[in-house]
Amino acid sequence: MIRAVIFDIGNVLVAWQPVAFYDRMIGPEARKRLFSQVDLDGMNLSIDAGAPFRATVQATAAAHPDWSEAILWWHDQWHQMAAPAIDHSVRLLRALRSRGVPVFALSNFGIDSFATAQALYPFLTEFDRLYISGHLRLLKPDPAIYAAVEGDCGLPPEALLFTDDKPANIDAARARGWQGHRFEGPRGLADRLVAEGLLQGDDAA
Repeated sequence: MIRAVIFDIGNVLVAWQPVAFYDRMIGPEARKRLFSQVDLDGMNLSIDAGAPFRATVQATAAAHPDWSEAILWWHDQWHQMAAPAIDHSVRLLRALRSRGVPVFALSNFGIDSFATAQALYPFLTEFDRLYISGHLRLLKPDPAIYAAVEGDCGLPPEALLFTDDKPANIDAARARGWQGHRFEGPRGLADRLVAEGLLQGDDAA
């Protein structure tokens, strides 16, 4: 029996679209050169692991002066990359809470960027428990972050239903005995929640 639902955040509750952002700002060809010459994904991963947001972006910009302005956008225009909210997913989160189902967040997210996200999207303050990688100094899909969730919430693995858009993160959760749902859109998640008896049809709309 599922006793708590755990949400990833990026591309589950809030769209995460850095490629689309840079395509708009500098065009697809320049964006491809930028991403091939500068490890922006690695930079972001270090932020998600707890490195300071602004200082990490600034250091990367300083190391790549030809791309300095564009790299600094990762911090200064971050709110345009993390947008918009996925409204149907937010309704599912709130419907679960209204029915007394605990909802947790388990997300690779930086400390400062998550604080910014909570200010932009107040529903990110509504979780019963937060497991944010920057604070934990652990990243999905490291088994240790799933173990940290289990140790803190006190629920057995089989009582946890986790939804995430990345297959590797779901596979790591399932390897520990969690229930998993690969997020490919809110309608599919709604159907799963109804099938599990956590929501009724009207709640999941």
